[in-house]
Amino acid sequence: MQTLLSFIPHKDFFIMTIWILVLSNKEVQEESPFAYLEDTGKGPTKWGNIDPLWKACRNGKLQSPIDLLNRRVQVIRNYNKLKRNYKPAQAFVKNRGHDIMVIWKGNAGYIDINGTRYNLIQGHWHSPSEHTFNGTRYDLELHIVHINPITNKIAAIGIVYKYGHPDPLLTELFHHIKSAGKEEKPLGIIDPGLIKFGSRKYYRYIGSLTVPPCTEGVTWTILKKVRTVSREQVRELREAVHDGFESNARPTQNSKIPVQFYIPKESEASS
Repeated sequence: MQTLLSFIPHKDFFIMTIWILVLSNKEVQEESPFAYLEDTGKGPTKWGNIDPLWKACRNGKLQSPIDLLNRRVQVIRNYNKLKRNYKPAQAFVKNRGHDIMVIWKGNAGYIDINGTRYNLIQGHWHSPSEHTFNGTRYDLELHIVHINPITNKIAAIGIVYKYGHPDPLLTELFHHIKSAGKEEKPLGIIDPGLIKFGSRKYYRYIGSLTVPPCTEGVTWTILKKVRTVSREQVRELREAVHDGFESNARPTQNSKIPVQFYIPKESEASS
């Protein structure tokens, strides 16, 4: 009998596994060394003191997340739209303690940024949102993480959500979130196309990972459109993580990072 894994080319599966290991080295996998509550002594203001490898959390100049202020952005009109080419692939869910993560293995597609491809690796959620818009914080934020296979550089897409209709991807994953553990749980084939962008306007800047070690050089694309998620879906994400991580958003960083806001000329009046 053929398994789901038998439909994934061996070479692609092996390469994706290597990229996931690369990302694992860049982003802390266990929640115990750090926290989001300051009264634990391991909160965000202390991250840079916990481990010498995390000094960027304290001393970095390109730290994320940030507040996307209208007055600080450079508007870019008549640009090429954000290109993505996702495809269904074998997926796994993992509870990292501080968040819930979905990992794609095999060839799940890519995004194209200025002619450079970044392959889809994983997605995870923060509640409330980490990025803010003129000081407004939303109920949830999805980070979709990609890696360039040659440079190992990271490109992340951020989508923020407010309470409303259920999110299609979380609807697909709903019954798996509660049972997710430290080990990767297979989900079968999941189509990342369930992640709805719905916006041709977006912000872009060079920042960092938002968890230790806060590695800089991440290309961030934050979609302007605010999508919807149900209260029940957010509650499920919050209840699944470990105590103290129900609110897992790093505060915005005091940064003067240049931000560009991309608007297609033909759709300036739409979202």
